[in-house]
Amino acid sequence: MFGWGVTANFEPLYMLKQFYQENTVEAGCDEAGRGCYAGPVFAAAVILPPTFSHAALNDSKKVTAAKREELRVYIEANAVSYAVAMVDNTEIDEINILRASFKAMHKAVDALTVKPALLLIDGNRFAPYQGINHHCIVQGDGLYASIAAASILAKTYRDDYIGQLHLEFPQYNWQKNKGYGTAEHRKAIETHGLCKYHRKSFNI
Repeated sequence: MFGWGVTANFEPLYMLKQFYQENTVEAGCDEAGRGCYAGPVFAAAVILPPTFSHAALNDSKKVTAAKREELRVYIEANAVSYAVAMVDNTEIDEINILRASFKAMHKAVDALTVKPALLLIDGNRFAPYQGINHHCIVQGDGLYASIAAASILAKTYRDDYIGQLHLEFPQYNWQKNKGYGTAEHRKAIETHGLCKYHRKSFNI
C-alpha cells in the first residue's frame, strides 16, 4: 500500500512500494546533479532485500541532510548490492547531460555485484541497458523503495564530492548551492567567470 502514516514519535512513515514485479531481482536507479551548472552527474543503482525497511526512506529531495546521511549508512549496510558512479563535467559537455545521466546509471549497474533482472528508472526516459529490461517511473523516487535508496546514495555521494571541489574554488560556495544555478552562484560567475568544473554546455 502506498501512502504515509505516523509513528509513535510522530515522525512520518513513508510506505514505499517494495517491488514493481514480485519474485524479480530489481535494481532502483536514480541520478543527482543533472540540472547543475557545475560538477559531475552522479547515479546510483541499488538492489534491496524483501525485508528492507526504514521509516524515513523517501525521495532524497524530501529528506533532511542529516537524515540522508543516516539513510546512506543504513542502505549500504542492508542492501543486497549497491553501486555509485559519476560522469564529469567535461564528458557532460561532450555527450550532453541526458546521455551523461544514462551513462552514469549504466556505470552504476555495471558495478553491481548481483545482476538484476529489471531496472527501475526514475524519470520518463532511459537508454536501454543491454541484457536487462527496464521500466521508467515518473517520480519513482517517491514511490519505490529501491529508487528512493538510489536517490539517497546519488545525492549524498555527489554532495560529498562537490564539497571537495568547493575547497578548490570556494568563491562559488558550492558547499551550499551544490553547483546549482542559484542567484548566489550566478553572481559569483559574473564576478569570477567560469572555472574548469563548470559545464560549458549549460546555458548559464
